[in-house]
Amino acid sequence: MKHTEDPEEQRDLMEESKESEELSEVEEESEELSEVEEESEELSEVEEEHHVKPGGKPLSRSKTKKTFLKKRKAKKSFTCTQCGNSFKTKQSLERHMRIHTGEKPFSCDQCGKSFTHKGNLNLHKKIHTGEKPFSCDQCGNSFTAKRSLEIHMRIHTGEKPFSCDQCGKSFRQSAGLNVHMRIHTGEKPFSCDQCGKRFTCESHQKAHLAVHTKEKPHSCSVCGKSFSVLQYLHKHEKIHTGVKEYMCFECEKTFTKPSKLKEHQRIHTGEKPYMCSHCDKRFSKSSNLKTHEMNHTGEKPHKCSHCDKRFSLSSHLKTHEMIHTGEKPYKCSHCDKRFSESSHLKRHERIHTGEKPHKCSHCDKRFGLSEQLRSHERIHTGETPYKCSHCDKRFSHSSARKRHERIHSREKPHTCDQCGKSFSFKTHLKLHMKIHAVEKPHQHSLRSRSDGREQERKNRSQ
Repeated sequence: MKHTEDPEEQRDLMEESKESEELSEVEEESEELSEVEEESEELSEVEEEHHVKPGGKPLSRSKTKKTFLKKRKAKKSFTCTQCGNSFKTKQSLERHMRIHTGEKPFSCDQCGKSFTHKGNLNLHKKIHTGEKPFSCDQCGNSFTAKRSLEIHMRIHTGEKPFSCDQCGKSFRQSAGLNVHMRIHTGEKPFSCDQCGKRFTCESHQKAHLAVHTKEKPHSCSVCGKSFSVLQYLHKHEKIHTGVKEYMCFECEKTFTKPSKLKEHQRIHTGEKPYMCSHCDKRFSKSSNLKTHEMNHTGEKPHKCSHCDKRFSLSSHLKTHEMIHTGEKPYKCSHCDKRFSESSHLKRHERIHTGEKPHKCSHCDKRFGLSEQLRSHERIHTGETPYKCSHCDKRFSHSSARKRHERIHSREKPHTCDQCGKSFSFKTHLKLHMKIHAVEKPHQHSLRSRSDGREQERKNRSQ
């Protein structure tokens, strides 16, 4: 199983997080409301007590409230002895302590699964009944809890009410902000008991455990493919349903996930938020940054089981091993051509569809591949990011730099199959091959003339 700690993937997992967590927020809100009612009742009692004393001067409302709040503060202060967090009610503290004790007193009578909160158990039971009474009027998705629908609607409205005070990044859910804050604090509270690897959130720890157990309990009902995490299965199922509810307004391309839409939109905006810690190069995707940084570190942890070749990414290893197995799982829907990688299939299918989603920001030219767009835009910007390792000459394309460096290395990789002569450049070999194409009939005609003259001399001498 491929597992990454890519921030975009983390965000998706959080935004599709358990409805049980969402219900806990509802419980907290209802508890706060009951506390407000309780406070109101107590304040009325205090006011009545201070205003009805015979022969005494009644206190003003502000003084009465101050007196009440002091008493209330002293009375309502429940602190966790494990982590120091404070709570307004004893019940809140008791619920919180289950995090430290691991206690899960509420069990499902259908499957035996246990929960820390009764509300979470009630939500879980709807999985068995299949009840999802709350439907989105925008895309038709259904939910077991009203709170889940409210959070889901933020996808359509774009509302992100929870903002990071460190970098200003906004989130749809408070849970998303809480996990994001660990990027700034460096906190990784969840560790693998098999290898010690640490994670910022529990869902990633659980997903990682499947690496050790090899367990993939969630299977696709359409194609049978199995997944270690339920969210991965839900994402996969969208391939079969074809549901792509997120659309780019620039080019009308649609996506199954909001993170993929956001990632795609960087093609149009030119935004590159991920910068290499070793050089000044920037990237639009965090995964591309990770791959690039391995060029600096030289790290290649993934080894081919068929040969000695090593790779920096498990996905590259998997693709490479298809060379040995001959596997090509991706078939073109327009012709019989097959591919080992889905990205290669997508590129190929654009030959049939004529799709060119990548538009130049300087002119109206469009391209089927983002690499072609980047290469083209250097005509406008004059950018030459590739520098010769032997001299100060710079180039707009890496292929041009490689060709140039052969001048210094004297490498001649292109060999003539007619005479064995080698050349540094393929164009030079092509030019050379024309000599053979012309030379053969020319030599033949010269030889014929020579043989004819020799025969004439013999005839004269006789």
